Amino acid sequence: MSNETPIAPNATIAYKAVNIPVSQRIRERIVASNTRFHANDNIARFIEAGELAELQAEVEEKMRAVLQSLVIDTESDHNTQDTGRRVAKMFINEVFGGRYVPMPSVTEFPNASHLNELMIIGPITVRSACSHHLCPIIGKVWIGVMPNEHSNLIGLSKYARIAEWIMSRPQIQEEAVVQLADTLQEKMQPDGLAVVMEADHFCMHWRGVKDSESKMINSVMHGSFLKDPNLRREFLSLIKR
Repeated sequence: MSNETPIAPNATIAYKAVNIPVSQRIRERIVASNTRFHANDNIARFIEAGELAELQAEVEEKMRAVLQSLVIDTESDHNTQDTGRRVAKMFINEVFGGRYVPMPSVTEFPNASHLNELMIIGPITVRSACSHHLCPIIGKVWIGVMPNEHSNLIGLSKYARIAEWIMSRPQIQEEAVVQLADTLQEKMQPDGLAVVMEADHFCMHWRGVKDSESKMINSVMHGSFLKDPNLRREFLSLIKR
C-alpha cells in the first residue's frame, strides 16, 4: 500500500494550469470567443491581471533562444547579455503595445457651438512596424474632420493618442489608416472624416531593394470627403502647406 498522499483533482488541474504558457492561455480564450487575433488586432480584453508581465518573461526566454540560433554568444558578449529582456520589454510595452492595452481614455464633449467647418489635425508623427519583416514604419498622419451639430468632439491630444495606440502594432500602412479612420468615425460620428498617411518603410530602406528615397502615401475618405470633391481638394491642398 502506497504511503503517498493522494493529490486532490482540483489541485491537479491548478498545477497543470500553472504550467501552461501564458501565451497559450490567452490564445485559448481568444479562440473560444471566436475572435480574430491578427498582428494588428487589439487583444487587451483577453489578458488578465498580471499576465502581461508573464508574457514579457515568456517572450524574453524565446528571444534568448533566437539569439542562440543566430549563433550569438549572449553569455560572454556584454552587448547582448540582456538583449532578450530588452527586446521583450520593447515589443510588449512599446512598439507592439497597442495590441495589449485598451484604447486610451478619450473624453468626448458635445458640439455645443454647432461647428460645421473643416478641422485639420496634423501632422502627427506615428511609428509602427511592418508585419512582414518587423522593420520600422515612421511617418506623419493628417486627419480632417467635418463635424455636424450632433458630432462628439475630442481634445486635440486625443487624436495623437488614438493614432499611437493603433500604429503601435505590427501593421501594413494600408490597413492602419483604415483602422484609424474607422475608430475616429465611430467615436465622433462626423459628417465627414479623412485620414492621410505618409511614411518611410525600413523594410525597403534597410533590406530588399534598399531604396532610401521611397515613401508611401495613402488616404481614407468617409462621408462628405468622399462625396464632395471640393471639400476633398480643400483638405488635400491645406495639408500640403
